[in-house]
Amino acid sequence: MFNKIAFIGAGSMAEAIMTGILAKGFLQADQIWVTNKENKERLERLKNVYHVRCSNDKEEVVQGADVIILSMKPKDITEALEGIKKYVTDEQIVVSVLAGVSTGYIAEQLEKNCPVVRAMPNTSATIGYSATAIAGGEQAGQEHIRLVKTLFQTIGTTTVVEEEDDLHTITGLSGSGPAYIYYFVEAMEDAAAEAGLKPEIAKELIIQTLVGAAEMLKNSDEQPSALREKITSPGGTTQAGLETLEKYKYQEALMACIKQAAARSIELGSPYQAKNDANK
Repeated sequence: MFNKIAFIGAGSMAEAIMTGILAKGFLQADQIWVTNKENKERLERLKNVYHVRCSNDKEEVVQGADVIILSMKPKDITEALEGIKKYVTDEQIVVSVLAGVSTGYIAEQLEKNCPVVRAMPNTSATIGYSATAIAGGEQAGQEHIRLVKTLFQTIGTTTVVEEEDDLHTITGLSGSGPAYIYYFVEAMEDAAAEAGLKPEIAKELIIQTLVGAAEMLKNSDEQPSALREKITSPGGTTQAGLETLEKYKYQEALMACIKQAAARSIELGSPYQAKNDANK
């Protein structure tokens, strides 16, 4: 299905995706090509660790690739597209994992009719547990979407959304979501340490608690509120804890967190809208 994939950008998200792809055996290391702006040490590390092909020659990396994955920082997108557009063909699928940058802008800068698809994975791709959302641009047909979905299913679950603008909210929800969970776990670990619990004991209990709760949500037909109510006895320990969270407006803070992350996605992408998008 895919003979060659090219990553333009070699940061943490690119590494997470290629790690997941290789772990699943979806592609061999020599089918994955990587380039970046100028960090040769980074490319050398990826080559040594994953045995993927790394090069500063943009033509060599892009030529013959079935899929080109844009994984640089959003601020570098214009320069990166300028550097590869002469080598991109209409037959290649261009996939962007950049927050905020529209498919219309990418197509406009490439000056090609190739299909452009946006994907919003998260760093859990490294272990095959990413929650990835996908939206197709104007030239992306159902077959292109299917191929990109197949690719990202190797690193977790994949959901196709019809409205590209929904990816702003998804960026704040699942794209940044793992960081919120890790922050939550940090607080649990700190609370356990203050109470004198050994770190290794606390870590094991916290992780299994998270896994168990996630499995309950996944396998139960009940709403989260119903599951919560089932373990909240009047006057009990869980109620005492939840009342404290309510006192500190925990739910409001989390909702504001997701909204702010989504707003930042819009802000980051505002300079990178296609002219026809801006006129809508």
